[in-house]
Amino acid sequence: MSEATLPGGGKAPADLGRTAEATIARGSKSFAAAARLFDPGTRQGAIMLYAWCRHCDDVVDDQELGHRTGLADATAPIDRVAMLEDRTRRAFAGEAMAEPAFQALQQVASRHDVPLALALEHLDGFRMDAEARRYERFEEVLDYCHHVAGVVGVMMARVMGARDAATLVRAADLGLAFQLTNIARDIVPDAAVGRVYLPADWLAEAGLPRDEIANPDNRERVASLARRLVAAAEPYYASARIGIDALPRRSAWAVATALGVYREIGLRVVAAGPRAWDGRVSTSRSDKLGHVATGAVTAFGPRRRASSRRDERLWTHALPASSVEP
Repeated sequence: MSEATLPGGGKAPADLGRTAEATIARGSKSFAAAARLFDPGTRQGAIMLYAWCRHCDDVVDDQELGHRTGLADATAPIDRVAMLEDRTRRAFAGEAMAEPAFQALQQVASRHDVPLALALEHLDGFRMDAEARRYERFEEVLDYCHHVAGVVGVMMARVMGARDAATLVRAADLGLAFQLTNIARDIVPDAAVGRVYLPADWLAEAGLPRDEIANPDNRERVASLARRLVAAAEPYYASARIGIDALPRRSAWAVATALGVYREIGLRVVAAGPRAWDGRVSTSRSDKLGHVATGAVTAFGPRRRASSRRDERLWTHALPASSVEP
């Protein structure tokens, strides 16, 4: 959909951009810092895609920018997912959308050829949360991570101009690594509200009952599982690092910076051990600036061959055919 065909009564393009900017500034300081490094066109697409993802997340959780509102209505989470899917399908069909998040999605999908199948796969991740899905094995956790974050990596890579399968799979690896880091950082607060992303077999091995994860007496065992998650993320970060070399230089700079920031968060969770959940682990402004500098070295230095073989031992999810150019 072009700017000229935005729905009557909706936000003008400039207003839509400002709304998306405000969303990312409040919703994710880490991604906001990295997004400043994109060229203007890519940056606009990335932050608009983020705005839609954030909106969907908040609607399902009855939150605003990741913080609970306490204003839950009578609509069940699974019904909210169905509503989001309906509006997403309508947005891709070109219908006039009143909500800025869906107007933003229309612009991103049109300008960067983002297929509906990827957006629907992302919503499937929210459906897993709405159904209070339990994960028996780690591979099932990886499948969840792919839907809520890996597929976002694929959509973001398309915004950056990537179309080949090799690059898109590595973009999915980065999203997956990000999500494993997020799970490790939020094990305790997630468990406190009934969300457990640790696989049942890991919990059994640690002798940690599912309903005792948030108990402060179990911090040592929780810390051991967080270490396991962070270690599991490492090969996916390494795979994503190779994919960065296939991106345009400015995009590579932004992605390399985000990789460094998120990876450091995971390492800090491990370093903090049982005290990792005394507060929310994050990085400082100076830390982020350091990763901006390191990211520049990665992005503007010598490049590896884009066709480098991906580690066959890594889990992967087949991408929709519509998202990959033959």
